[in-house]
Amino acid sequence: MAGKVRNLVNRSGRYHARLVVPKDLRGINGLKTEIRKPLGGDYRQALKLLPGAVAQLQHEIALAERKLHGTHAPARYPLAPDQLALSHYNQRLAFDDELRNDPRWPSVGLDDLLIERLRGAVAGRSSDDELQSLVGDQIERFRAAGNLDAKKGSDRWRDIARALCSAELEALARVAERDEGDFTGRPMDPLIANAQPPAEPTEPVRLSKLWADYVQSRQTLGYMQDGGRRQELAIKSLREFLRHEDAAKITKKNMADWLEHTLKKKQPSTISKVYLPTIRSLFRWAVEKDLMTDNPAASIRLAPQRTVQNRERGYTTAEATALLKAVRAYEPKVAHHGKVMEGQKVTAAKRWVPWLCAFTGARVAEITQLRREDFRQDGDSWIVRITPEAGGTKTGQWRDVPLHTQIISLGFLDYLEAVKSGPIFHNAKDPKQYRTHSKKLANRVGDWLRLENLVPDGVQPSHGWRHRFKTVGRELGIQDRILDAIQGHAARTAGDEYGDVTIQTKIAAIEKLPDYKLN
Repeated sequence: MAGKVRNLVNRSGRYHARLVVPKDLRGINGLKTEIRKPLGGDYRQALKLLPGAVAQLQHEIALAERKLHGTHAPARYPLAPDQLALSHYNQRLAFDDELRNDPRWPSVGLDDLLIERLRGAVAGRSSDDELQSLVGDQIERFRAAGNLDAKKGSDRWRDIARALCSAELEALARVAERDEGDFTGRPMDPLIANAQPPAEPTEPVRLSKLWADYVQSRQTLGYMQDGGRRQELAIKSLREFLRHEDAAKITKKNMADWLEHTLKKKQPSTISKVYLPTIRSLFRWAVEKDLMTDNPAASIRLAPQRTVQNRERGYTTAEATALLKAVRAYEPKVAHHGKVMEGQKVTAAKRWVPWLCAFTGARVAEITQLRREDFRQDGDSWIVRITPEAGGTKTGQWRDVPLHTQIISLGFLDYLEAVKSGPIFHNAKDPKQYRTHSKKLANRVGDWLRLENLVPDGVQPSHGWRHRFKTVGRELGIQDRILDAIQGHAARTAGDEYGDVTIQTKIAAIEKLPDYKLN
């Protein structure tokens, strides 16, 4: 069917050669979204005229390209030597068809000397200048159309020149046959007979669309309920480095170059634990869905770096006590006219978030996102529910954690009572903004603790509590599975998935944790 032929379209019964104008060239020399050249209403005639018409359209685009990039613009529509030969052969015969409308044309004989020179060129006996005199004009015509960028005298240029000489010989053979009334001839040279037309360009696989579809597929399975916010940073990094959106064009070398570039900006641990796994998983999924042919990141690895650890990763008892004393006594700055220079919820976050982290082992953003409705009383115990609804959790699952009696004795419930509903530490009104605000607040609290020199070197402000919680729990003989359930860590074995860690089990574990001595 006509619609299957590359660059040929049928509009209202009339055939046209058609090329899409690249986005960066639109507007140059009056080019719009596409350019066409009419080929008439006869399908067979249109096929004969198509190669020459496409060459003319490519020439128009090449002129715009040179205007944009100068004379060193790369070939936008590169063709292999055999493809160039096939194109020249077809254009040569189409031109012969036009000339035969003049009755004088068949009486013009073939130039035997020219044929001998062409045969010598095909055999490789001609110099660069000889090749230039035979097919130099044709080479420049293809160059102007953006089909090649080989320099004269290079091996590539000579391959192209010899291929065009072969095409010219084949075309002359058909001309001789036509002079005798035989229009059925086909090319005999395998170079031309076996040449494949250029592959139809594939639709670009946009990275942003690929990522959105991937996230949606993961969410249907219960994963990435936060929309993959952290992982998306890897995709943004790759897009910014590549400066294009087409995933189908990404090569293994692109990935290796991106990795080297990203190492200058990000910690190796972030790249190896977040960036690379995210991109590998995305491309693997795309291959499974036949959206990409291969995974260019499949074999890209970051060599593990030896981490120098000069101390334990969690707070010691003395460090934890000093920090909790300091935040307990914290008072915000007051201006000379008596105005407090800080919001009430920020002040409360600085006072209570470290305490809640210390006795729950939760991630700091899981604490800063808490809402008034996440707290409830169960008998004599107070329970806080850490849930994705409040902003997000790493596992996408909710969990209940009992409050330690020292937090209650220090007056946390009095503050909680003052908050009627919604987030207790930030002021976001729209639930869609909860996660963003809680993360910003978590970072703000961490920065403040460092500024006050309350965080020792080698300890992370929030994860230091998670490490300490696990350490203290083990010292008290609390099972790791119970500690994991409280902290929101994934099950370690298949056996851990059986049975539940009940709220009573958690209460018993939390009650074992000793108070911090503030006096």
